[in-house]
Amino acid sequence: MEESSQSLPPLEWVRAFEATARLGSFTAAANEIGLTQPAVSQRIGLLEKHLNTQLFLRQARTISLTVDGETWLPYVQAALRGLSESSELLFASGKNRLTISASQSVISLWLLPRLARVHADTGAQISVQSYILGGQTATTDNTIQIRYGSGNWPHHYQIPLFTEALTPVCAPSLLEEAETDDWTSLPRLACTGPRPDWSSFTQRFALPSTPMPQIRIDTMDGTIKAAKAGLGVALGSLPLCLSDLQSGALVRLGEHIFDHSETYWLLATRSAISRRQWESLSSALTSTEI
Repeated sequence: MEESSQSLPPLEWVRAFEATARLGSFTAAANEIGLTQPAVSQRIGLLEKHLNTQLFLRQARTISLTVDGETWLPYVQAALRGLSESSELLFASGKNRLTISASQSVISLWLLPRLARVHADTGAQISVQSYILGGQTATTDNTIQIRYGSGNWPHHYQIPLFTEALTPVCAPSLLEEAETDDWTSLPRLACTGPRPDWSSFTQRFALPSTPMPQIRIDTMDGTIKAAKAGLGVALGSLPLCLSDLQSGALVRLGEHIFDHSETYWLLATRSAISRRQWESLSSALTSTEI
């Protein structure tokens, strides 16, 4: 055990190597670590002597990794990342207050039913903020965000809330009052936003493109409420409509489901939430059980 420990290079030498390799400069690495450039250069020299290999090719104004340095770098980065994440998960105290920003539809239809569990599991005060239509841009700040898109966000933590699926829904009363069993002839409600619209839906399943929607609403929440009021058929998000379908406030029309590649994502930076709180938050908000 003692012999194994002695064979490992000091962590500060390894950090100097990783920062220099990633940034491509002794000076840039020194600025990031908080050392002088000669100190970083010295640590890497000691590391190379310890490993008995050259990690960088040093030229007049530039440096580059050797084959050994390039081969070792991903292992070093994986080890440092694992050390950072495990220490944060096990020992970080977490934030006293978490701020979640989302659309009004997600707040009403997805977040609020799960908010008690979020509060209990994270142990933090929860502040909820809504953003207006067109505010889907996700910023990398101290706010936990729920945004609609296809993924590949710049955030350290990110997970989809659910798989998006669209299907026609309406109030039972609308069907009872209709003079036909063909739901495609019923009035339709349009929802403004990033999801596929009635045109895309009817084209995919070869359904009639008319009647055209005469009522247009700018949120899924508002569209679902209009459908529950009997104003027409909504092309509803199946996950967001689930509780209303289970309660009987809405009914599905037909068996067609439009699977969509985009959905709502839960996003956060490391400065916004601890690793332990993220595990609790993401578990609560991706659960289909309320």
